[in-house]
Amino acid sequence: MEQGLRLLLQLVLEFAPVIASLVQKSNEVRQETNKDEYPRHIQEIIHTVSGASQKLSLLGGFEEEKNQRKEQQELAVFYRQTQLQIATQEQETALKLPEVEKIFDSWPLRLYPSQILNSVTTERKPLKIFLAPPKVKFDNFDTRPEEIYTNIELILAEGLRDFLGKHYSLQNLVRPTEFLAGAWESKRFHSESSIKALFGILKTEPVLILESEADGDYLNFRIGYWGIEQEHYYYKTISRIPYREIIQQSAKNRALEWRKIRDELIALGENLEEINYLGRENAINLALLEKEEKWKAKGIDVSKLSLQYQVNRQDFEQLCQVLITCHCLVAGWVADVYHLVHHDVPPFLPDLLPSLINSPVDLQSLQAIAEGYQQIYQALETERRDWIPELALQLAHSFSHLSDRSLARQQLEYSIKTWLQLRQIGAVQVNNPLQIMRSAARIEDTEYFQKLREYFAAIGDIQGITQVEEILYAIANLKIKRQENYAYLSHTLSGHIGKITSLAISPDGQIIVSGSADKTIKLWDLNTGKSIRTLNENVGEVSSVAISPDGNFLAIGSCQHPKSNVKVWHLATGKLLHTLLGHQKPVNFVTISPDGLILASGSNKIKIWNLHKGDRICTLWHASSVHAAAISADGSILASASSDSKIRLWNPRTGEPLRTLSGHTGEVHSVAIHPNGKVLFSGSADNTIKIWDLDSGKMLHTFAGHSDEVKSVTISPDGQTLFSSSADNAIKIWCLQSGELLQTLTGHSGTVNAIAVSPDGKFIVSGSSDQTIKIWQVV
Repeated sequence: MEQGLRLLLQLVLEFAPVIASLVQKSNEVRQETNKDEYPRHIQEIIHTVSGASQKLSLLGGFEEEKNQRKEQQELAVFYRQTQLQIATQEQETALKLPEVEKIFDSWPLRLYPSQILNSVTTERKPLKIFLAPPKVKFDNFDTRPEEIYTNIELILAEGLRDFLGKHYSLQNLVRPTEFLAGAWESKRFHSESSIKALFGILKTEPVLILESEADGDYLNFRIGYWGIEQEHYYYKTISRIPYREIIQQSAKNRALEWRKIRDELIALGENLEEINYLGRENAINLALLEKEEKWKAKGIDVSKLSLQYQVNRQDFEQLCQVLITCHCLVAGWVADVYHLVHHDVPPFLPDLLPSLINSPVDLQSLQAIAEGYQQIYQALETERRDWIPELALQLAHSFSHLSDRSLARQQLEYSIKTWLQLRQIGAVQVNNPLQIMRSAARIEDTEYFQKLREYFAAIGDIQGITQVEEILYAIANLKIKRQENYAYLSHTLSGHIGKITSLAISPDGQIIVSGSADKTIKLWDLNTGKSIRTLNENVGEVSSVAISPDGNFLAIGSCQHPKSNVKVWHLATGKLLHTLLGHQKPVNFVTISPDGLILASGSNKIKIWNLHKGDRICTLWHASSVHAAAISADGSILASASSDSKIRLWNPRTGEPLRTLSGHTGEVHSVAIHPNGKVLFSGSADNTIKIWDLDSGKMLHTFAGHSDEVKSVTISPDGQTLFSSSADNAIKIWCLQSGELLQTLTGHSGTVNAIAVSPDGKFIVSGSSDQTIKIWQVV
């Protein structure tokens, strides 16, 4: 129905920005909410859920890499559980008050609040839907107004009940709604005041109110809506439906049909007067219609005339059908939005549009509907960006039945664009992005590419099907390789004549920088293993190398006393920028903060420098030699590993000591901070790796698998995997979710002193006392 589609379009244009802003505000509130503001029992729930979530996150906090959603999902589930608990408490408080105090003069329902609040308990809170039908009057209609109202309410309720029962029923485990037909008490209807009264009592329940009110020749169609724990309700007129015009047009259509019958009877020689008698109001309407057509042909503006066609029950039923379509479209879209925002369920209405709208679909209207969904998707990106590619692909599939494929193609392009962004691949200006996607596809993308194949099959794109099947075949091979190994040896690099002490990989993932006891620094091509350049300008024995996040600066620490110093070079040109003096003992490490502003270097003291200017900011005092340090992503914590078996936490900008972590029984050689900034990993001469909670300082877990000193630890960029290297000549790969040892890489013939992972997580690079560097490819 064209009228229904226009109504839905108006709703999307008005409602989508409102929901998007509510989602964004909810995200901000979620980040800023002080948990101490909740009641005691809610605080206990938060503490319990947070504790469980934290324990998981300390071991990775994620399901294997599948869809990279676990952390976001845990937070979303926790937040919703908290919302539901708060809503339950508010319900109980409301129901303890005397019922009479809750029944205001403006209360528009036949049901008491307690009947609604206690009506249904399901895993997902259903969207409660109320119908406030219109009161209309018809001229020349043989039924009393109150009967017309009753009939409209019954017919409208039955049509909406049928639609919701098929697609959004209360028993639906995915998108449940509870349709409370007949609850609206029309005699007590008071528009805004009734919505306000409902919200005051039912704000703990997600509610949609579909309201129509006669206004002259129009029905003002309004919706009232609020979701879970929403501070304000949304209430607005979204369309004015010309109900009299619809009725009159139905009468005209009947007259046109009668004209065909009349002309056939005249052709048979029947008497015109008898024919008109048999036609009754159809004949009267046809005579009026023919006059209207004649006057129009003469240029007369018939809109200025009061042309009243005689209407009957057929016209009334036609109006009801239009209203049913309008109500179903609106209810479906709002239910989709509610379950998408609160339960991460993809929209279903686009799949239903062909069956709901019999007339040809207006592409411009569907474009607006698609953009409405996209606005909400974009609002969800902050908290649930991993959902967006599949949501957009599902929308593309919904529009694939259209003869014009432009709308489906737009959603496909949006899906692919957001998928590439998740893989940290920038805008790809190529005719065939599937080629780029193939190189970045992972095992965890299997479901996405299966749905992509279904899309291409739906539109009959043979080339697309073939390319996606090639990607799925490549993923299947990755699965086989992963079952055998996590990574395999790709290249062995030789060129140093001393042990490899340190490694770093450039942010673009193209260059390896290696430091060696042979007093040289070498640059290598990560993809080919070829040597690019050697720096040996009086650097002394190199203990450590670090590259700034922007790839411009290379810091080098020297452990050759008395030449102990730190040098900062421009990586691209090899130009020396700073020589930082002040250490009186060998410099054991250098590290650069994730924001690229400060450089930390350590001997028996840690010195903090301005990376760009070379100025010293502060000094952190240790009583014994410091082997390594790591700086958190937000720059608020520096963790240092010491030969006294302890780890110390500092504020690197002020030099303030924060905490000391004790638990290792040997020197601590290496530390790494999880990308989430909450967990610290340390490798020690006691042959173990320990996991620490940075907030509390508590030891959470110990990995024991190496047979000799652990020399280096590092985390995969996605935070799901830990890599460790040891004096036992091996590299071990650990799953942080389960604590399982995934693989042991062997091949070095000496201590593995350093290990690094490429920014895309596809390569592991190791440096050994055997004077070689090995590149391992992750499968």
